[in-house]
Amino acid sequence: MHDPKAIKAAVQEHYGRAISSGSCCGGGGSATCTEVQLYGPEMLAQLPEDVVTTSFGCGNALALATLQPGEVVIDLGSGGGLEVLLAAQQVGPTGFVYGLDMTEEMLATARRNAERVGASNVSFLQGEIENIPLPDQSVDVIMSNCVINLVPDKGQVLHDAFRVLRPGGRLAVSDIVFDGDITSLPIPEETLRSALSWSACFGGALTMADYERLLRAAGFADIELEVLRRYTLADLRDEGSEMLDGLPAEVLPLLEGRVTSCAIRARRYASR
Repeated sequence: MHDPKAIKAAVQEHYGRAISSGSCCGGGGSATCTEVQLYGPEMLAQLPEDVVTTSFGCGNALALATLQPGEVVIDLGSGGGLEVLLAAQQVGPTGFVYGLDMTEEMLATARRNAERVGASNVSFLQGEIENIPLPDQSVDVIMSNCVINLVPDKGQVLHDAFRVLRPGGRLAVSDIVFDGDITSLPIPEETLRSALSWSACFGGALTMADYERLLRAAGFADIELEVLRRYTLADLRDEGSEMLDGLPAEVLPLLEGRVTSCAIRARRYASR
């Protein structure tokens, strides 16, 4: 799949269905169990139980962000709004949190969740994360959880993220990332990505080197990429029952542990 419009349509359709079914990126496992692992039962206990079934993440971007009272935050690809609501508690009444998502079903769920918990310091915006509908230098922190990998033009996402950050602001992202040079595999990169699927969060993943390169090109500094989880072949199959079926058997062992969940941190300095 090469057409950016087709990719976005497929992703939008996939997550529109997923928010109704409660399934995760690849459709496998329990979303609620995943959330408990990511955020811990104490933090989730602050929200009604039915709100805690709306995250589709691969890490804890909230922990990476280390939010402070009074900060203005945007969550790129905010889904059902779980991270936005947790962030709103951390920034407090003097802070504010935006959630940005392109999928109407996600936004409807997020707004219902915000109303259910009485969150007055949040707003959910419809749009694409390549073109954030906020003014220049208007937020202190950008979060995103397993979403940038779904976007065809990741360089534009990072450039626009830099644009809306205030000087000194920071980026805190959890994402699926390839560790190593995938062009060295004995199959074309296109074949690998087609087998992994965009909508399942793996097919569009950047390599660690490309992620760092695009962050620097956007203007970010203090860039850190930390592998938090390495996916086994069994993990990949659990995330999508047909994933990897189109790949030669001899290639499969070479993928073991190469797909990762990665914590990505970066900062905008005043000089840019």
